[in-house]
Amino acid sequence: MSDLLSRRLALLGDAAHLPLLTQCLHGIERETLRVDEQGELAQTGHPTALGSALTHAQITTDYSEALLEFITPAEPDPADTLANLERIHRFAASQLDGEYLWSPSMPGLLPDEADIPIARYGSSNIGRLKYVYRQGLALRYGKTMQCIAGIHYNFSLAEGLWPLLQQLDADRQEPRDYQSAAYIALIRNFRRYSWLLMYLFGASPALDASFMRGRPHQLQTLDDDTLYLPYATSLRMSDLGYQSSAQSGLTPCYNDLASYTESLRAAVATPYPAYAEIGTKDANGEWLQLNTNIIQIENEYYSSIRPKRVTYSGERPIQALMSRGVQYVEVRCLDINPYLPLGIDLDQARFLDTFVLFCALQESPLLANGECCSCTDNFLKTVKEGRRPRLHLQRDGEQIELQTWAGELLDAFAPIATLLDRAYGGDAYQTALHLQRRKVEDASLTPSAQVLTELKATGESFREFALRQSKAHAAAFRAQPLSAAEQAQFVEAARASLVEQEELEQAPAGDFDTFVAAYQASILGISI
Repeated sequence: MSDLLSRRLALLGDAAHLPLLTQCLHGIERETLRVDEQGELAQTGHPTALGSALTHAQITTDYSEALLEFITPAEPDPADTLANLERIHRFAASQLDGEYLWSPSMPGLLPDEADIPIARYGSSNIGRLKYVYRQGLALRYGKTMQCIAGIHYNFSLAEGLWPLLQQLDADRQEPRDYQSAAYIALIRNFRRYSWLLMYLFGASPALDASFMRGRPHQLQTLDDDTLYLPYATSLRMSDLGYQSSAQSGLTPCYNDLASYTESLRAAVATPYPAYAEIGTKDANGEWLQLNTNIIQIENEYYSSIRPKRVTYSGERPIQALMSRGVQYVEVRCLDINPYLPLGIDLDQARFLDTFVLFCALQESPLLANGECCSCTDNFLKTVKEGRRPRLHLQRDGEQIELQTWAGELLDAFAPIATLLDRAYGGDAYQTALHLQRRKVEDASLTPSAQVLTELKATGESFREFALRQSKAHAAAFRAQPLSAAEQAQFVEAARASLVEQEELEQAPAGDFDTFVAAYQASILGISI
């Protein structure tokens, strides 16, 4: 344990400060495909009963029209966050007629590329902008990639912790700058250790053969419809997932906030030849993509974690970060566990809290180029062969066995789990840590191993297994309907969101081309 970590833990363990640990905030965004009775991608539009994908605060769509996204409010207790997520699922399940929420991250049998629907958000300028952005994604990466789902875990430390930590560090920056620097330091440590999350929670070792669509790959054949790698943890997060030659040279530095935001701003402003050749409009003047730059908007940059700030209306993410600093982090590398109705459970959430707090409190030196590369290599090695016996990773320029390093990290997390249990009462955080320790000791307990074991034992294809799980989850949700009052609240929220979208579309609006130009200028004009 580093001296800095020891001093910070002692500070947080003080009786006067311990309650601050119960004021950290947790939010979840869970993506899930809508599928039909056969497990095939739903071709229907976003269900009206779920409200407007543009304006509903908790139920929207992501890239594909069939890719739902459920968003919880941020809560101090992760148990409340999960309870909110469950209510959204129960409402959605009650409204889907003949359709199901797909249980894993990777899609099942996909239709032809042209028949995968892009998400639509209506005729308002902002709705059209969201659609054109997704058209650009389809153009750049293919629609198949827009059918991958994941879980994003949002976490912020209690506001009251920052002055205490800054005083302990004898840091003389402006409080906002200290907090941002501390979150960026957290992200550096996350990059160092996130391979562990892929080992423990990766749940996509296999996928439907239709996902590859004739592309070259090195996957093995499990059956006529299923491809896999024997020791993989998360094919979703491997080079089979979102890939972009344009983004390959884009490696935002996490050594300070300014260099991170500048690298993204430059990417939004720098043309990429292959995209420039296509142009922004077709021969008929119809929009194809928002611009021809390396990324259309900052959210197009694919990363396993992001620094975030709640934005004002019309404000872009980079603008919010630059003007008011980092407010929370968004962990983006989590697979959906097909065995869990919500894709995640409370034990995992509590472990994530422990993990992220360790990243925040542990010493975090700047990342030199060599370490940046080893972080990436360790992550990619773990997602493809993390359960391989005696697999070695790189640490400080030397080889170390994954199992050994994982055990050392879990030992280092133990004091944080103990503090969280003192703060909340009980032993739930230490229990969550113990569950992960068992997976390190026995790889067969990981979700990725369980999926492969079940596929081999049952003889089911990936799509058959996933559909069976999807229908079982739907039955469980429908067996526990919301109370009449809760159901009425969701129905009203859906109705209100449809009214809000209609009002947006009826309000006077300028020319769409001018709207896009202004949106682009809003970031290009930022001075660093």
